[in-house]
Amino acid sequence: MAEEEKTPRNKISEFAQFTVKHLTVNGIPRRVIAKPDATLLTVIRDQLKLTGTKRGCNCGQCGVCNVILNGKVVRSCITRWKMVEDFSDIITIEGIGTPDRLHAIQLAFIVTGAIQCGFCTPGFIICTKSLLDHNPNPTREEARDWFSKLWMACRCTGYKQIIDAVMKAAAILRGDEPAPDISKMFKTGDSIWGTATPRPSSVFKATGTFDYGDDDRLKLPEEFAFAYPYVLEGVRHARVNKIDISEAEKCEGVYKIATYKDIKANHGTNRIYGQVGCASALTNGWEHRIMVEEGDKIRQWGDCIAVVVADTETHARAAAEKIKVDYEQLPELTDVYMAKKPDAVQVYEDIPGYDGMPNAWNKRCYAKGQDPTDIIAKSAHKIDVELYSSRQPHMVLEADCGYSYYDQDGLLTLATKSVAVYRHQSQIARGIGVAPSRIRVIQNNMGASFGYKTAPTNEHYLALALIASGRPCYMRINMKEHNQRTPKRSPFLMHIEAAADEKGKLTGLKQTWWVDHGSCSESANDLTNKAGQFFFAPYAYENMRGTGYTVWTNHRWSAAFRAYGSPQTYWGCETAMDILANECGIDPFDFREQNLLEWAPFTTNPRGQFPSGYAPEVFPLPEMMKKARPIYEEMKKKAAELSTDEVKYGVGVSCSIYNSNDDGADEAKSDIELTKDGVTIYNTWEDHGQGAVVGSIGTAMEALKPLHLRMDQFKTVLSDTKLAPNSGAAAASRSQVMVGNAIIDSCNKLLDAMRKPDGSFRTYDEMVAENLPLRYNGYTQARVAHPDGTTEVCSGNDKDTGIGRPFGFHMFAVNLAMVSVNMKTYKAHCEKFVLCGDVGKINNYLIVDGQQIGGVAQGIGFALSEDFLDESKYNNFVTMGFPYIKDIPDDIELIHFETPRPLGPFGASGTGEMPLSGPHVAVCNAIHDATGARILRIPAIPQRIREAYELAKKVGKAK
Repeated sequence: MAEEEKTPRNKISEFAQFTVKHLTVNGIPRRVIAKPDATLLTVIRDQLKLTGTKRGCNCGQCGVCNVILNGKVVRSCITRWKMVEDFSDIITIEGIGTPDRLHAIQLAFIVTGAIQCGFCTPGFIICTKSLLDHNPNPTREEARDWFSKLWMACRCTGYKQIIDAVMKAAAILRGDEPAPDISKMFKTGDSIWGTATPRPSSVFKATGTFDYGDDDRLKLPEEFAFAYPYVLEGVRHARVNKIDISEAEKCEGVYKIATYKDIKANHGTNRIYGQVGCASALTNGWEHRIMVEEGDKIRQWGDCIAVVVADTETHARAAAEKIKVDYEQLPELTDVYMAKKPDAVQVYEDIPGYDGMPNAWNKRCYAKGQDPTDIIAKSAHKIDVELYSSRQPHMVLEADCGYSYYDQDGLLTLATKSVAVYRHQSQIARGIGVAPSRIRVIQNNMGASFGYKTAPTNEHYLALALIASGRPCYMRINMKEHNQRTPKRSPFLMHIEAAADEKGKLTGLKQTWWVDHGSCSESANDLTNKAGQFFFAPYAYENMRGTGYTVWTNHRWSAAFRAYGSPQTYWGCETAMDILANECGIDPFDFREQNLLEWAPFTTNPRGQFPSGYAPEVFPLPEMMKKARPIYEEMKKKAAELSTDEVKYGVGVSCSIYNSNDDGADEAKSDIELTKDGVTIYNTWEDHGQGAVVGSIGTAMEALKPLHLRMDQFKTVLSDTKLAPNSGAAAASRSQVMVGNAIIDSCNKLLDAMRKPDGSFRTYDEMVAENLPLRYNGYTQARVAHPDGTTEVCSGNDKDTGIGRPFGFHMFAVNLAMVSVNMKTYKAHCEKFVLCGDVGKINNYLIVDGQQIGGVAQGIGFALSEDFLDESKYNNFVTMGFPYIKDIPDDIELIHFETPRPLGPFGASGTGEMPLSGPHVAVCNAIHDATGARILRIPAIPQRIREAYELAKKVGKAK
């Protein structure tokens, strides 16, 4: 008996206890067993496999995981299983409607363009369902209040289209208007160019059936392991003496712990190529380590020590905690002010500096006319100002994820969020010791990028995990880690001198700028160039000098962010334009208008810097300013009427221009194949969420009009290096222009092959019978035109003068913002925004409208809230200043100019980056108009507005 007492019959195992509950999920009764502390999101996704509910921030700040629980919307990521009552009723997106039986709400989201990347869409539709169940006739403001209450976040749309969808859905459900028949839209035989045709993927995004990377994880074969990249949290600059993985290797479930030694064993260089691409750089671009080596340095928070490959994420993370690193802490350079000091510690000891700055590794010079120093000094009006732009975080809602495996041909295959599949293939190849031809990169469906995924962020780690362990691997870092480790927008420090004569005409300009690009050189040359290429770009002037430096720091590695380089540049020069206008005593709108570039088509323009002394292909800004003037005057009148001592209102303006092809030489390829059922398009027009599929189809459908094909007869094979030709990266707003022209070239070749002597066209069967090729390769290069009709391939900028012809295509904007400032809290809010934009002939209005409103919203966030200062604190959406729906005005107006581009596809240019080039400056100029407080560093948080206002009072300029 005593012996039996030592071994209880009902011994509880070492595993957690489970709780069983009876649920009704989307109308289906279920009995579900789960751990008490598991989140409802985990139960829904991992156990019930209902992947329409997305995993985003995982801390209740984004709403992508929202479901309806017993009639109330809850954030499932912070709702524990033990909090869910027995016999609860749960509705997920799968319970709202299906692709063949769409709910009115889903239809409304599709036709209003409320869906871009689609990652947040299920959460918004769930919340809309709950709202309309309780309030069938809400106002726009009531809908905005509802989404705000439920922490719904969208980074793509700017929210306006989402409220449009709610209003339309409510009207349909009330019977006030009929439900749209989208099946006819997708089967149209008419050209869809210049229409508002929804993107085909929107049907699946609206129903939660569009699988993203983390959804794929739950559907991969059981052989896939989990790979976790381990970093030393909180360490930005340190010399690593020893890496000890011995204890970690013994942990449960561990297959392999890979370090730099495994890369060396595979004959890899352990480097990523940074594409510096200029003679002035003091680095060859190979300084970026894949893995930290013993004896080398950690140079930023996030440098990877090891990749743990285990059977589960839990085991991988537990093993990572056992890795020991002996290191010596070094001084940390966390901003450009520190890094450019003559006595600053060097981030790279073997790379010399420029002009007494040990961390300045690139120098770009721009010159036009005379040295303006004396001219500025003698001018009637002059300013001397220093400005700083923030390290803007991308704040996508889907954390970095992807997976690796060997395909049926033995290719090392990486399925990730890449928006530069061929670039990533070449960037990591030497580093991991695998030939580019043996690497296959595929873009997964993705929850936005806004540019950060032009950089390889996990591709090299996934490749290493696969090579070292021999196992296919999945990798996902959580949102906090994503925010800490992924690249951000580079801050610029700008010192600007500008002058005008007594009539207010620009006489001379000088600028020195320093680019904080973190610890990696990747694509930094193009970025540094932007401050010279677009310095006072819309305006006419004869004399300027500019010098730009790129500087190493130990802060966040920087990479592309929508409108690469222009938001920083325009923050400097458009703020300076406003200051100089005030100095001249001229209204800022009038001052800009009277200084606009003097332009003639296809000619050099010695009076302007745009771009590098050459005129753009078109220049619609004068007409755009004429259209904007009465709107500006009305906004000024309204601001004056609304202003009180407690809340002041003001109106700001800015002008901006951006390119629509890669800097310098640029090319793209795209193929078209005739099939029995229609045609298939092959290219790498990668989709951030901006609409690559409908962009490709719209362009090809227009080019193939003689064939009278229906929209549903066009198929796409996109962004797979094994199956599609290299179209270049989805960056620099180049895709519609560059890939579009390549699509047209391929379509013209197909038409030529199909054309019979009588002008009719061969059928598919006739092509096969005559043994004619069915697939045709399209190709294009970026070019500029000459007056005689000839063209010249785009070229880069001279390193000493900046002279060159880098861009063949441009976009233009006039930005108008009305802002209120609460004089008790000093909090600014954008009340109304008007964007007059010209992106050439528009392929698809839903796409362009969505891109432009979304870009404006990001510009407002850049102006007022968004920043990334300290990784230990600025690692969630709230601390980074994510602009939620009440932070963005519902009153956003777009005015489209459509000046045909001579060399653009059917007259088109790009669109994605123009709307984020200048909105933030208009917002901050409006703060000055309202209060007299001049903001010189963004974001314009209340403390900075208060300080600027107090300074304005001291000098008698406060309002």
